[in-house]
Amino acid sequence: MDIGIIGLGDMGKLYAKHFAKAGHKVCGADLPAFREKLEEELSPLGIEILVDGNAVSRKCDVIFYAVEAEKIAEVVALYGAATKYGAIVAGQTSVKHPEIEAFEKYLPKDVNIITCHSLHGPGFDPKGQTLIVIPHRCDQAAYTRMNDLLAILGSDIVEMKDYHDHDKIVADTQAVTHMGFESMGTAWKEAGFFPWENPSYLGGIDNVKILTMLRIFSYKSHIYAGLAIMNPYARQQIKRYAQSESELFKLMIMEKETEFRDRIQKVKHFLFPDDKQFLLLDNQIMKEFSLSGTGAPHTPNSHLSLLSMADAWYHLNINPYDNLICQTPPFRLRLGIVEYLFRNEELLEESVMAAIYDKQIRADDLEFHSSVREWSSIIGYGDINGYKQHFDQTKNFFNDRLEQGRKQSAELISRLNRNS
Repeated sequence: MDIGIIGLGDMGKLYAKHFAKAGHKVCGADLPAFREKLEEELSPLGIEILVDGNAVSRKCDVIFYAVEAEKIAEVVALYGAATKYGAIVAGQTSVKHPEIEAFEKYLPKDVNIITCHSLHGPGFDPKGQTLIVIPHRCDQAAYTRMNDLLAILGSDIVEMKDYHDHDKIVADTQAVTHMGFESMGTAWKEAGFFPWENPSYLGGIDNVKILTMLRIFSYKSHIYAGLAIMNPYARQQIKRYAQSESELFKLMIMEKETEFRDRIQKVKHFLFPDDKQFLLLDNQIMKEFSLSGTGAPHTPNSHLSLLSMADAWYHLNINPYDNLICQTPPFRLRLGIVEYLFRNEELLEESVMAAIYDKQIRADDLEFHSSVREWSSIIGYGDINGYKQHFDQTKNFFNDRLEQGRKQSAELISRLNRNS
């Protein structure tokens, strides 16, 4: 089969290289300005760079659109009509609503639509990672061919029949997850300090928070902007997260301990009943991955960000363990540290007391509250450019530690997975 990739960014090149290595004829196209550089990089690997997406569409038996979610309609409108008779077309966007809408509108009726989503970034080897496959419009023979091709990646293939289900789950596993960690990063930036230099953020789960935050900001803003803004289910869930954070913060500043405790206990009994199976992250491993380099003593932390995540799941009636079908490394870490907090009675009690009475941490919580509001508003307004600008401002603040954070987070993920 001739395999074509329209959009040779990081993920497009990752797919192209794996298919070419397996012996398939692979070609691709991107913007004219990138052609010379792509030819230098990919031609030695046997990957042909064509003039544009029309040339790819006319030639190939399987075509992957590896472009940003906000540009998918524009690109498919340009090249979809040229698609080879009976070809298989897939998208690699993380939100499927705009992708499927574009495919149905611009692709010929004889084309098979079998879309997919690799639940990892380009920095990960696809082997062993989750790959969602959605047979939206196809015959059985085409679906078999597509699965045989995708098996080359070595990923764990999970079939989902409906792209709506995909987007509902991904709204939680990716959009809300990213927004939560982005809010942490923005809060620390606005407070004017690096969290690994602050004794309130020296515990095991705080190491996970910091490294996951750095990991997210080490990538490009457009990866996250489309996820949050173009997924119709993400706005609802992000709004609920912001509402949960706001309601908890109000109870904190009014020092309504009984009401706060009752609410946290309801959340705990909903998410973590005694008969459940748990991820139970290894605290000793989490402690090893500190950026502080000091032996400074830990001071109490309200963990408002984690309490808010759990409260939002409760009010949305979401069992996050069900969403592990579409897990990403940041989501698994997010769920793991929320679980660790709620299952560790001593730590949860410390967090509740800090939330209600510790004025030292209150200033940080105020910054976090403001950051959640800002991110929620940007996403609620559908402001993709505003999202990217807000993201990049925080990214620049942490710039000197992003690469280290990405490397350490990858090692942390590997270690925790081996011990889970």
